[in-house]
Amino acid sequence: MRRMLLAGLVALATTPAAMAQAPATASLDLETIMANPEWIGAAVESPYWSVDGHSLYYSLKRDGSKVRDLYRVDVASGQSVKLTPEAVAQADGPAVFDRNHRQAAYIRHGDVFLMELATGRRVQVTRTPETESAPRFSADGRGLQYRAGNQWFVYDIASGVAAPAALLQLADDPQAKQPDALGEDQLRLFSTLRKIKADKDAQRTNDDALAAVDPGRAPKTLYLGDIGELVDTELSPDGRWMLVVTQPKGYKAGKAPEVTHYVTDSGYSEQQATRTYVGRKDPAPQSLLLVDLQSRKSWPLKTDSLPGIKDDPLKDLRAKAIAALQKAGKGDDAKALKAPEQRAVRIISNADDGGGGGIAWSEDGQNVAIQLRAIDNKDRWIASVDFDKHALLNQHRLTDNAWINWNFNDFGWLKDNRTLWYLSEETGWSQLYSKAPGSKAKALTSGKFEVSHPALSEDGQWFYLRGNQTAPYSYDVYRLPATGGELSRVTQYQGMDDFVLSPDGKQLGVLHSAPYVLSQLAVQDAAGGTPRELTNTTKSAFSSRAWIAPQIVGVPSAHGAGTIWAKYYGPADPAAAASRPAVIFVHGAGYLQNVTLGWSNYFREQMFHNLLVQQGYVVLDMDYRASEGYGRDWRTAIYRRMGHPELEDLLDGKAWLVKNHGVDPKRVGMYGGSYGGFMTIMALLRAPGEFAAGSALRPVTDWATYNHEYTSNILNDPQLDPEAFTTSSPIEYADKLQDALLIQHGLIDDNVLASDSIRLYQRFIELHKKNFWMSLYPMERHGFVHPDSWYDEYRRIDELFETYVKPARQAAPAATQ
Repeated sequence: MRRMLLAGLVALATTPAAMAQAPATASLDLETIMANPEWIGAAVESPYWSVDGHSLYYSLKRDGSKVRDLYRVDVASGQSVKLTPEAVAQADGPAVFDRNHRQAAYIRHGDVFLMELATGRRVQVTRTPETESAPRFSADGRGLQYRAGNQWFVYDIASGVAAPAALLQLADDPQAKQPDALGEDQLRLFSTLRKIKADKDAQRTNDDALAAVDPGRAPKTLYLGDIGELVDTELSPDGRWMLVVTQPKGYKAGKAPEVTHYVTDSGYSEQQATRTYVGRKDPAPQSLLLVDLQSRKSWPLKTDSLPGIKDDPLKDLRAKAIAALQKAGKGDDAKALKAPEQRAVRIISNADDGGGGGIAWSEDGQNVAIQLRAIDNKDRWIASVDFDKHALLNQHRLTDNAWINWNFNDFGWLKDNRTLWYLSEETGWSQLYSKAPGSKAKALTSGKFEVSHPALSEDGQWFYLRGNQTAPYSYDVYRLPATGGELSRVTQYQGMDDFVLSPDGKQLGVLHSAPYVLSQLAVQDAAGGTPRELTNTTKSAFSSRAWIAPQIVGVPSAHGAGTIWAKYYGPADPAAAASRPAVIFVHGAGYLQNVTLGWSNYFREQMFHNLLVQQGYVVLDMDYRASEGYGRDWRTAIYRRMGHPELEDLLDGKAWLVKNHGVDPKRVGMYGGSYGGFMTIMALLRAPGEFAAGSALRPVTDWATYNHEYTSNILNDPQLDPEAFTTSSPIEYADKLQDALLIQHGLIDDNVLASDSIRLYQRFIELHKKNFWMSLYPMERHGFVHPDSWYDEYRRIDELFETYVKPARQAAPAATQ
């Protein structure tokens, strides 16, 4: 299932009456900016079409609560209504349709429902405490398949009976166990034991005979052998095959660090385990099993035929690390780094995202594609299955000497059930491809831009995509014929967040936003045309203010990177910017795009930038190298050297401010959170004197203590590539601190642990550094949620800039409290 890009990722609610009356011309203040964002409004979330295609459903955060309420808007009239609990019980869910569009199925409150389109008759298929998911019609249209966890069921539409598709057991068949020599001796000696065994055998034979001719019985347990732990199962639409994903039994991820909760309901400090550090142990390798549910036989799908599976892409680094360990007398550690004969792989579990993960069946069940990824992150394969030979057939290999992107991995089958389609960054940009059996892949799109979110229309004629063809920061819906042809732009928003295609394929529900407009829902013809707006949930207290429109500017790179796109905030009169101090904001996540024409995840920071301009600063917000939206080379520029290309870009941003807006180079500050906090510290430590002060929020200071999934992509493992970790970790440059640094961290952060900040702080203490401070927040995780914490955090940032970035005062600066 395509992951939805929800605008904002923020908690929003209603407008307090007093704040709603605030005049649009009132000066900004931190109390307003960092208050509970109820006064802004609520972003429209999770839209989907009704089964009849006449309405769109969507969710809105409830006023003063985390609960999301369900709304329905009539597409023709534009009238929107909040559904009562009784109406929610009768509402559709996101639907799937049979091949003839006569029936639909969907999930509501974790149960499966079936609807007859001609009459509107609805049947509740399940009513269980389990959560069912992934409904789809069988290949012959007679059954409805769905899953509960890793158990698949088939509902026979004619009889109204549901039954397990298979009962799989990862254990040896107890009935197949043969007696050993002692057991044979017992049967020889004792006639009673022989009689008991004969009775059991006769009963089993009779049961098997009855089951063979009685379709009304549940299937017998199918024992697959003691082959590990179950990770995922995927049933073919024709009901014959099951793909089973396993991992080694009892595989342990390694020791996990803990965080301490100091402010608790009980009054006692409490411990919470988090995630393991990078390189402490690789993720569990996974294996594939093909099961024929008709013959009740199974075969392992070996990966040894995948091209490059036996190569070692880290050969040179491995040899260097092993030599260093052997020289240091650490023979056992060197031996542990020996390359495996065959690289381990993982299969994205469909259960992780509700279906549509790493296994995709054709609608007729005659073909299947499986996406496998090497645990070392350098290869991605898409393979089909030869059902006669019980073997994987490689269809596409994507290799990257840095790492395979975690985005742009969508794939599936065209309606002919024979042609594979997939996204790939093989040209350096995410583009869409198709591959017919026995032929070479065909590029359906091409160019120096990115496409994502491919959606195939129900009639199979069109692909709809999210793309930024016109400019890296401008996103809209595009479409092209499924067999290839012209890529045409369907919407004109430039800030398109997501889209959903109507059941008949004629209309699009479009989520779109702007820098100061929360994500809203519109509808327009799928071929293009004028949209009709269906929602307006941004509150007037927010929208009526005279916000500064961020100017998207291109900063030339002095380091061969081309253009670095950025958002500039300054006074209305460009001449008034001269001689002002400046602040550079650094977004988080590394691979995230903040320079767009849509609503920003950093909406508080955007308001803070308005306040800074009001206070006499100019602000630059840059999509430095590693940011999303600019292709593979931009993304992987940081491979094995995090914090280095990005710093070059930030210094180019500072130079641009000095040249184009007369900013005093001695009065430039910097701040950011998470990856932005990491970069703030790297800037101060690796370019001392360039920035007057910096505030690092929840920063990574030592990549060796961050998680495996993110870090090993970029820096490999610390045992294998210690140089990359040393080069990339701020703690290694602690002796270079000379500028004012404020570190801020949530104490119960279970993403970037507070110990990262505390360890760096201790290094500064031991190095006798000055002008560094730390502020800890006992009730905050990685993303702050309490307005008091937000206010305190930004009050300190504001005071830091006022003290160290504004013109110097005569008196010695006081420490930030």
